[in-house]
Parts: sequence; structure tokens; C-alpha cells
Amino acid sequence: MSFEWPWQYNFPPFFTLQPNVDTRQKQLAAWCSLTLSYYRHRKLYTLDVMEAQESPVFSNKKIERKLSMEAIQVVFEELRKKGNLEWMDKNKTRCLIMWRQPEEWGKLIYQWVSRNGMVNSVFTLYELSNGDDTDSEEFHGLEEWMLLRSLQILQTEGKAEIINMDDGKGVKFF
Repeated sequence: MSFEWPWQYNFPPFFTLQPNVDTRQKQLAAWCSLTLSYYRHRKLYTLDVMEAQESPVFSNKKIERKLSMEAIQVVFEELRKKGNLEWMDKNKTRCLIMWRQPEEWGKLIYQWVSRNGMVNSVFTLYELSNGDDTDSEEFHGLEEWMLLRSLQILQTEGKAEIINMDDGKGVKFF
């Protein structure tokens, strides 16, 4: 299934930050939505800032337009304010794109555990994110850092306990 670009993506002014405050807010909301939708569709979680301008998200070759690095930084800041972006380093060269919050992932994982009668079961992190049993689940292939954050939230809620195992980490659900 190919990614469906929003109409704005083929509208040249979309690639220039608009001076009018109301228009700019709508534009930033559209850029945030586009970024999160694209990363969700491709199941991507990290972004290198130096590569951002060449990314299909911020560069439309068809209309020969790119969002400037300055404008990309504004979009990143907006995503950060909304809790969808987290910097991986203090120099802000790489970031995590969270198209779904850890709380949401935790809820999806726990729903799957409950639905399949696996409460009081133990899983390795690999089984949970890459096992055959989760192949059709949206959290299949979830990167370990996000899986751990989601499980930590479930642990705080008393629904799971993260445990150390011989071959890495695991989790028991309650």
C-alpha cells in the first residue's frame, strides 16, 4: 500500500512558512500531521536532522520544492511541544518520532494480552515485538526503546512487570 500525500503537499506555498499567524498555525498542524502519518505508514521512529531536507516528507521532487532547514526546525519544535518528538542528543542532530504515544502502545499491547488470554504469561521483548503470535498486530516490529517505555507505563499501572532474563529483558502481564 502506497502512502497517500495530502493535497497541500502538491501546493508550492505549503513549502514556505506563512507569515500570517492563523495560516501558519494551520500550516504547522498540516506539517505535523503529514510527518506523523508518513512515519506511521513506513513504521519509522528515528530521524537524522541532516537527512531531513532530503526526506520525501520535506522534499517534493515533483513540484521541485523543499521545506527549508529553518522551517523543518519549526515543525520539529511543534512536534516536540505536542509530545511527538524527543531529541536523542543535546545537539539536536537525531530525534525520535512518536507517531503513537507510549501510553497508546501499552494499551494496544495489554488489549492483545487480555484478548488472547495471556494474562499471567511471560514474554521476552523479542517475542512480543517480533514473534509469530503478534505478526498481525500493529505493535509488531515496535522498536525496543518504545516497547520498553510502553511496558514501563503498564508496570506503573500494575498490569505488567519488566523482568531480567538470561537472554535479555522480558515482561510478565497481570
